Amino acid sequence: MARRGACAAVLVGVLLWVGLAGATGVSATPMTKAAAVATRPGEEEPPAGYREVVETPDTFPDKGDLQATLRAVTLVPQRGYTPIQVTVHNLGGQPRPVHLSIHSQGRITERSLQVGPRERVVTYLMLPADLNGGRLEMASPGVQTSSSSFYLDSYRGARVMVLGDVKSFERTTGLSRSEDNQEPLVATRFLDARVAPRDLAAYVGYDAVLVTVPPDEVPDDVWAVLESFALSGGRLMLTQPPANPRLHFPLLQDARAELSAYGFGQVRQCRDASPVCGQKLGQDVASAAGIVLPAGPPPRWERSDMLRDGRQPLLTSARAPVGRFMFLIFLFTLAVGPGGLMLARRKGPLAVLIAVPTLAAITCLALVAWSVLVDGFRVHAARYSLTLLDRERSRAVTVGLTAWYANLAEESVSMPAASVLLSPQEPEEPPRTLDWTQGLVLRDSFLPSRTYREWGEVAVLPSRARLTARKVEDGLIIQNALGADVVAGRVRFQGQLWELPAMADGAEARAVQLPSEPKDPLSDPGTDTALELPYEVGLRLLSATSPLQAELSEGDFLVRVGGRGFLPTAALDVDLEDAVHLVRGGFEEVRP
Repeated sequence: MARRGACAAVLVGVLLWVGLAGATGVSATPMTKAAAVATRPGEEEPPAGYREVVETPDTFPDKGDLQATLRAVTLVPQRGYTPIQVTVHNLGGQPRPVHLSIHSQGRITERSLQVGPRERVVTYLMLPADLNGGRLEMASPGVQTSSSSFYLDSYRGARVMVLGDVKSFERTTGLSRSEDNQEPLVATRFLDARVAPRDLAAYVGYDAVLVTVPPDEVPDDVWAVLESFALSGGRLMLTQPPANPRLHFPLLQDARAELSAYGFGQVRQCRDASPVCGQKLGQDVASAAGIVLPAGPPPRWERSDMLRDGRQPLLTSARAPVGRFMFLIFLFTLAVGPGGLMLARRKGPLAVLIAVPTLAAITCLALVAWSVLVDGFRVHAARYSLTLLDRERSRAVTVGLTAWYANLAEESVSMPAASVLLSPQEPEEPPRTLDWTQGLVLRDSFLPSRTYREWGEVAVLPSRARLTARKVEDGLIIQNALGADVVAGRVRFQGQLWELPAMADGAEARAVQLPSEPKDPLSDPGTDTALELPYEVGLRLLSATSPLQAELSEGDFLVRVGGRGFLPTAALDVDLEDAVHLVRGGFEEVRP
């Protein structure tokens, strides 16, 4: 009995031990899984929040009656130019001319202004985005020059400019500052809307621009440049939209729509709860890309006929005539080698000593003569652009690209304030002087001699270019008043699509009604239609083609024209090797 009792006790103990162990194992399993889910070593947290780039004011030492304050540690945009804010205060009773300049890596960015008595002026100097610092100098007659060095924040993620303060940004977007060890959704730069830049170049390089203050706190001229920013391909978000958005954005199709295509860019009116605005901002900057991407030269260790990222040059004159030069070298080798041996045998060594240098000089002169007679001293260019005509407001919104090759260096070019000249992200031998006093003037090596260059351009400029249509009994008559010859085109009139023949500037032609609808008004790059961009050009303007690919509405036209196009650099005298300009707008109907 005692043995049975002992066995029973042992059996009960074993069962209890097994049961407790099983219960412990079952209860521990979900805890272990939860801990594993919480930690998941090696997995990065998704981007969240924002990173504020704090701009610290740096006041120069007083120099007489002038005082300057620089806001440093500014966020560098993805491309284009970094607006450097400088406040100049004239403490005296006399007006003073002031010259501001930034010196960085042998390049100068400058602006001149007039400061009235006891006036405080906020201005901006646009520093090329490939520079991350410099030294600001302020000079005025009778005042000793003062200077201050600064450095910029070259964060590599999404970058946005905010017209407003931190409180309004957090309240309207629902975003908070990210932790130090967390990747932010965006990096932000905050500016007071009342003193925001009035130059289009100050905005085009950022992935998005937000307006987080009430509309009445934004001056009218700032609204005007923000509209130009959206028209020319920018992403603009309004977290407190105006009651009547068309007062500032007259091309909006639906004034209450949250997201509207606007020219080459977009306008988002965020009326939802704040977390939704933050999510929409993340979506916008995630898909942001440059509206025009000029190709830069390859790295120095990869010198070839190809450009950066394997792109092809857009100018045939930028390619050396290797075949012809090799033929001349081959002839020179024959003359110096076997020809020199034969000459030595017949005339002696002295004749060889005279003939070889003479032959080399003749060959060099032949190469120089080839360059002068064939290439000349002219600037060669190939121009490509996409233009939206706003007939009611008499303006043209243009995004374009020009490939340049100058046999002699072109020293300067001028750009109005409503336009921007964009270089590749990593330029080689960039211009050394940029003057922003009235628009932009580039001096010194805008186009170096015998060097292929690409410059992108965006512009919103006044224009009277238009097409007029007149209905007649047996068809439709179109008059070309675009300022350039029409190569081909289409118009939609009375619900029908009509094809345009080639027309000289100022000429009239009869449109031909198409029996069926084509697939797209503007084909993808590389397809075989008259209304197309060359393949290599399409890769550089990929983000700009959507507005022209849309179906033509009633009263709209899409044409291809030749000539120099609508961009500001069209004023330069060049030998035009190629030109493709696609223009879309609404025609003006003339009643008979």
